[in-house]
Amino acid sequence: MGWTNSHLHQFISGRTFYGIKDDEFSFGLEVKDENKYTLNKLLESEKETIVYEYDFGDSWEHKIILEKILPYEKDKKLPLCIKGKRACPPEDCGGIWGYQELLNTLSDPENPEYEEMLEWLGGGFDPEAFDIAETNEQLSAYFR
Repeated sequence: MGWTNSHLHQFISGRTFYGIKDDEFSFGLEVKDENKYTLNKLLESEKETIVYEYDFGDSWEHKIILEKILPYEKDKKLPLCIKGKRACPPEDCGGIWGYQELLNTLSDPENPEYEEMLEWLGGGFDPEAFDIAETNEQLSAYFR
């Protein structure tokens, strides 16, 4: 997603939770150790779904769908992003509501918080930007 993995997260499949196996962070729920599972074990058939929740405070929830299983090509480096849209919301922007507020602020240079938001972001932010080559470089680096 482009985030820094600096917040708690979990994957949810039905009533089963996969995440960090630590009683301090499980909130009394049974959580399976995410390090013992891979997505291809959680999503085995086309159209199966799981939920990825990132940053429990901001509560970013993503529905991950196994849309299609393609034939294996030994010359293709995996994983590979084949399509994407829009930029990842900035880390710690306050969930979907904070992100919408951020976009509203950035769309109006007369907004009293405009300069403060630009400084917080470290420069401009284009919510429509998506660079598939950069995404695949990051995937390649992560999985080396």
